[in-house]
Amino acid sequence: MPFSIRLSAFVAALAATIALAAPLQAQPAAPAPTPAAPAAAVKVASGVQYELIGRWDVAKLNQILTTDTPKFAGITVSYTPARNAVKLYRVTYPSVVPEQGNRPISATGLLAVPDTADTVFPMVSYQHGTVYGKEQVPSFPEQSPETQLMIAQFAGQGYLVIGADYFGMGASKEPEGYLVKGSHQQATYDMVLASRAVLADLKLADSKLFLSGWSQGGFVTLAMLEKLEAVGMPVKAATTASAPADAFAAFNGFLNFPRKIDANWITTIFILNVFSFENYHNMPGLARSLLTDETFEKFYSATINAVLMKILHHSKLTEADLRAHVEKALAFDR
Repeated sequence: MPFSIRLSAFVAALAATIALAAPLQAQPAAPAPTPAAPAAAVKVASGVQYELIGRWDVAKLNQILTTDTPKFAGITVSYTPARNAVKLYRVTYPSVVPEQGNRPISATGLLAVPDTADTVFPMVSYQHGTVYGKEQVPSFPEQSPETQLMIAQFAGQGYLVIGADYFGMGASKEPEGYLVKGSHQQATYDMVLASRAVLADLKLADSKLFLSGWSQGGFVTLAMLEKLEAVGMPVKAATTASAPADAFAAFNGFLNFPRKIDANWITTIFILNVFSFENYHNMPGLARSLLTDETFEKFYSATINAVLMKILHHSKLTEADLRAHVEKALAFDR
């Protein structure tokens, strides 16, 4: 089943799960202002900072539900219309990499706040699925249809919605940590703490915490739940879909029991995972040992090109000069 269809079905299931809580009453929205200009980052005492990146009114939220999501998913789903506008904040917060002796880093995520007269809201922590673009994540919601749907369906119904970008994604300067369990746990746990610090600064609070995720995000949700249970943080309910709960079993099935692959994207999961494990678990040569020379070289070339294009966009160097510099600087074991 195409991932976009599974995502839409999953959101419908999540809505049904959360509906077990007391129904929210619609609150009068604040007057709709003109689109806000990018705000300066606000720092809070915990080392967290946040910036307002937008305000989506009810009309935009309902367009996501009635037009944008069906177009993206390829199916029509009947969603409950949004009842309130939503303010969107990009949160930057300190974290650590457990696999590397708790090395301190910075990570990012999204906090979506209902624009109503209320000051206390239930909170949904949504863990996003696999994406291939660094900014196709919650804190860059215009680039993430998955995040747009969560904002429209839940923040538009009076729920706080938070979402960690994960290490290496969003504005993070780290390499991607795809399915690196400890780092996923740390990123999501610290995102909850950071979001609560931002809410306190905004004179707001959350009343109960729900967890949800699908695909990669399902794996992350289960890992996050384990972490929150270990530290004693209450969770009202958790839901997942298409989650590789046992990642070893999933990968082992493809590696040791070859068969026709019915999903043409599955090989990219191996590529993301093996380079992530090589980086986070300090296992030099792991990717080279698993991937064919052709695949490794293609990934290497694609990485070089991505770096070049990003730097070229912000520099006056010629492509030839920049390529020569990058070839010398990148520490790939070729």
